[in-house]
Amino acid sequence: MSERFTISLEQRLAEQFDKFIKANGYTNRSEAVRDLIRVRLAEQQLDKKQSGHCVATLTYVYNHHELDLARRLMEAQHEHHELTLATQHVHIDHDNCLETVMLSGPVTAVRGFAQAIIAERGVRHGNLHVIAVDRTASHTHGGKTHTHSRPVT
Repeated sequence: MSERFTISLEQRLAEQFDKFIKANGYTNRSEAVRDLIRVRLAEQQLDKKQSGHCVATLTYVYNHHELDLARRLMEAQHEHHELTLATQHVHIDHDNCLETVMLSGPVTAVRGFAQAIIAERGVRHGNLHVIAVDRTASHTHGGKTHTHSRPVT
């Protein structure tokens, strides 16, 4: 069920919003507003639930010639294998690599791991994107037990 509401915007803000809608491929204002609300509510949920669970992506660039940096980054991921789901490694040029690490775990642990990686000497352009999740009860399929996570909002 949907609830309809009306908002008023100054002309300049409405024009900027319409440019945002076009640039981001939305077909209408409603979907853009819904997405913006979802983003803000998820951010607020994370601010409140520092002890909650999340899924996240950590993306960073580093120079693979930096002394032992690639080894240190890999060791950090192994030391936090309970958080690390997968890593994608891309060669940007002859010197620089881009890595994206998919993470899942307690918000505080994920943020701590990400900050440690970003703070490594030689890591540049580090960015963590966190999505709060609710963890539902574990259950078994074909003899394997797993837990579902659903994004908050």
